[in-house]
Amino acid sequence: MALQGNLRDFSAAEILQLLGSQKKTGCLTLESEGRASVVFVQEGRVVSTRSPGLARDDRLLGFLRRVHRLSDEQCRGILTIQRESDRDLEDLLLNGRYLEADELASFVERQVLEDLMRVIRLEEGTYRFDPRLRWTQTPLLRLSIEAALMEVARRADEQKRFRGTFPDPCEVLGVRDLPDPDVTLAEDERELFGVIDGRRTLAEIVATAPLTEYETCEALQRMLDAGWIERVGRREPGAAPVVVAAPPRTPLRLGRELIFAAVVVALMLALRFGAHALVAEAHHAAGPDVFTAAQLRDVRYALDLYRRERGLYPERLEQLVDDRWLPPARARFSGYVLDYRPERGGLGYRLDLEPDR
Repeated sequence: MALQGNLRDFSAAEILQLLGSQKKTGCLTLESEGRASVVFVQEGRVVSTRSPGLARDDRLLGFLRRVHRLSDEQCRGILTIQRESDRDLEDLLLNGRYLEADELASFVERQVLEDLMRVIRLEEGTYRFDPRLRWTQTPLLRLSIEAALMEVARRADEQKRFRGTFPDPCEVLGVRDLPDPDVTLAEDERELFGVIDGRRTLAEIVATAPLTEYETCEALQRMLDAGWIERVGRREPGAAPVVVAAPPRTPLRLGRELIFAAVVVALMLALRFGAHALVAEAHHAAGPDVFTAAQLRDVRYALDLYRRERGLYPERLEQLVDDRWLPPARARFSGYVLDYRPERGGLGYRLDLEPDR
């Protein structure tokens, strides 16, 4: 017999707890504001939050596209194959070798937790549990309902903290300082270091990062607490990004003007007194500006990440750009020539920044 009712009387969390405690098998369907959500359970454990087969709005397919694991072209190909074969998405992903089983199971868990976070927030609508509707595929996931609800509750509390830390989606975030080389970065932190450039807003970082919104904010919170990133300004939606992040812009200009003035004075003195060596000394004393120094740190950090992943430093600096360890713009130094030379069979390197004369 089906179990049904109104979400004003029993919340989604209470219904799921009941299904878990009684080790039910079937499908829970929740409808709210014209949108239906499903939760398939087997013996009181969550196995999926999507319908079998493959609809255009399939939750897992949309998730894999959103976290950049599948391209639009791959998604179109999968949809075409499914129309011809009528196979389930998970079957297509595994047999088509798009993902390995362990990797796909990890993505399914992330997608399920994201769906459950949305489901338990429903306050209006109806629910219906039908034990005759069952998940027909071999489950990649068997998630304890009790554990899932505890994790969802934890994430809900964390989201409140994130909203306090990042209340403005138009805030621009930049890198303040890179982690020490001996610090082990989480995968999401490494992904975000490739996205945060002092130009993107928080909303753009969330949209660009190959992570869910919660995962992005969780990693940003850790990076902010560690002092690796900082707020550098604000940009209204639709406005063009600035070339350099807002707070460093004024000291950068001032620093370059002072450097330029110092070099001009040195040149005048050199011409007046014939002291040509003074020009070189003045330039050497000035050194790279703040922005260039930050760029240089980025390159060194990318080199260290490359070695951690590959075991050796790259033969050419261009490999950092080719392999997406470093954005192309961060490898170009205005007014300078970057001389990179690997040493000791790729176990070390020398990096020199020389003025472009």
